[in-house]
Amino acid sequence: MRRILIKAAYDGTDYHGWQEAENAETVAGNINRALKSLTGEDIEVMGASRTDAGVHARGNLAVFDTLSTIPDDRFSFALNTFLPSDIRIISSKEVPPDFHFRNIKTEKTYLYRIVRTEIPDPLRIRFAWDISFDLDPEKMRIGASYLLGEHDFKSFCSVHTDAKTTVREISHISLEEKEDEIHLTVKGYGFLYNMVRIITGTLVEIGRGKREPEDIPLILEALDRRKAGPTAPPNGLTLMNIRFL
Repeated sequence: MRRILIKAAYDGTDYHGWQEAENAETVAGNINRALKSLTGEDIEVMGASRTDAGVHARGNLAVFDTLSTIPDDRFSFALNTFLPSDIRIISSKEVPPDFHFRNIKTEKTYLYRIVRTEIPDPLRIRFAWDISFDLDPEKMRIGASYLLGEHDFKSFCSVHTDAKTTVREISHISLEEKEDEIHLTVKGYGFLYNMVRIITGTLVEIGRGKREPEDIPLILEALDRRKAGPTAPPNGLTLMNIRFL
């Protein structure tokens, strides 16, 4: 039995997230079906990140076990012939049989794109949050700076989480202006359910003047989801990369 590591990129707009689910189109479900068509085996991929419905990826990782003799670097090309055009396997390679994501520390990089336009741009609507009101990026940067490091992010986590602990560490957070867009980049060693989207929604409220940057420490201390801002739409979020440490 061989274990193959793949890197997947996808437009998550039309999918009910990564994880395979009954009566729902998912990214993993499509990859599993492609593997069945390619190898004849019933295979279930194990993902490093279970992105939510509507969330995209440029570099999600997954592994699967197979008896196939296909060269490891050719799996990506072969699988793509069976996948829809909005899902692509970027690379594939063989790893040791005992390789598992839970045994490896990783750093994940997320990008959230905000477009500031009076009229939504139809060419960007699938991949960014269109906002027609004014934002103050500098205040958003100040607010974001309070999130750097290790904190209990219970206030920035969906109440539906099944995480054993809500303590997480953000290793990098930055906010850049690119013409009419704002790019929020967040890196960390593990994220809670909806964490980046709730952070984004809260920073947008700061940018609008509905909150102050100095409210962030108070929200963290409250350990109460109701104290943070709204959950930003999924379409603006992309998992950019997963790096092994």
